Amino acid sequence: MTTLADLLRESLWAQGLTDVQRSRVEKEVQLRYFAAGTSVAHKGSPVDHWAGVVDGLVKINVLSVDGRSTTFAGVPNGGWFGEGSLLKGETRKYDVIALRDSHIAFMPRATFMWLVDTSIPFNRFLLTQLNERLGQFVGMLEYDRLLDPEGRVARSLAALFNPVLYPGSGVRLQISQEEIGYLAGVSRQRVNQALKILEQAGLLRVEYGGLTVLNLDGLRNFGA
Repeated sequence: MTTLADLLRESLWAQGLTDVQRSRVEKEVQLRYFAAGTSVAHKGSPVDHWAGVVDGLVKINVLSVDGRSTTFAGVPNGGWFGEGSLLKGETRKYDVIALRDSHIAFMPRATFMWLVDTSIPFNRFLLTQLNERLGQFVGMLEYDRLLDPEGRVARSLAALFNPVLYPGSGVRLQISQEEIGYLAGVSRQRVNQALKILEQAGLLRVEYGGLTVLNLDGLRNFGA
């Protein structure tokens, strides 16, 4: 399993920290375990931590008043989330659900704000992170409204390989068809059909317990 030390070593924001800053982060960040299907954070709750996925996969999700579910993003190993709400001091606008057994790192708000106040590299990272997140959500809105299920599956998978938001991702992704369905907002049966089409197009290779991406740009532009 990936450790907190591994996560910090791979996180772009941690690479610019001083020894003093890194030492405080290592002392104050806490790890928690969440079983698949459980809630990591609730919509409307105070945002008092910045969170990072050490090992696992979570989805950022909202429910409408009539019970319809919309997934904004999936966050795999190496991804951090919640910085916007921390900076604005607002309550959480979404639910965070563990799609599989996951270990999550929690950085206290006080530690986060201290880094904002003392680290120029950390601030530069946040600017890039927020810009990438905005681009991700704009893209999600586009493909949710304009693309067929195959295109939505392709774009949802491509989003998990964003090198800025999720630097820990390689070319192989351990993910089930059910998990892909949750992220893309389509049924497991449609995911199966979509993966066959994407595999025939030479964009990925379906394997036991996951898949390997062969053409990331092709996934990002599929259905355009």
